[in-house]
Amino acid sequence: MRTSPNRLLATIFGAVYLLVGLVGFFVTSGVGFFATEGRNLIVFEVNPLHNIIHLAIGAALLTAGLRSVPAAKAVNTTVGGVYLLVGLLGLFLLNSAANIIALNGADNVLHLASAVVLLGVGLSQDKVVEPVRSHRTA
Repeated sequence: MRTSPNRLLATIFGAVYLLVGLVGFFVTSGVGFFATEGRNLIVFEVNPLHNIIHLAIGAALLTAGLRSVPAAKAVNTTVGGVYLLVGLLGLFLLNSAANIIALNGADNVLHLASAVVLLGVGLSQDKVVEPVRSHRTA
């Protein structure tokens, strides 16, 4: 794991997102599952659905990071792409009834930053180098 940026990143991000998901349940007691306004976890707004999403993403990242380089690379890239989409869509969902995961501006910044890091590492690191085959002439 120490030699793979993808495995290291997936493991660290996975553990952090799992922790955020778990801690989120302590602050969202009494908040509706799909509430458009949640409670603050530091500066990030969360509701129970948002917490479950954090748990799922954290589990996927951590599992992939512990499994293999190809798994970590694939999950980092996939989650990075999803976070890019969520970060961009979140800009339009604020203060709307469609904001079922209680996004706020800080969430959007975090999702976009996570997307940049996950996509950057997922797409640029741990390249597979094919061995060079020599052609013998008879």
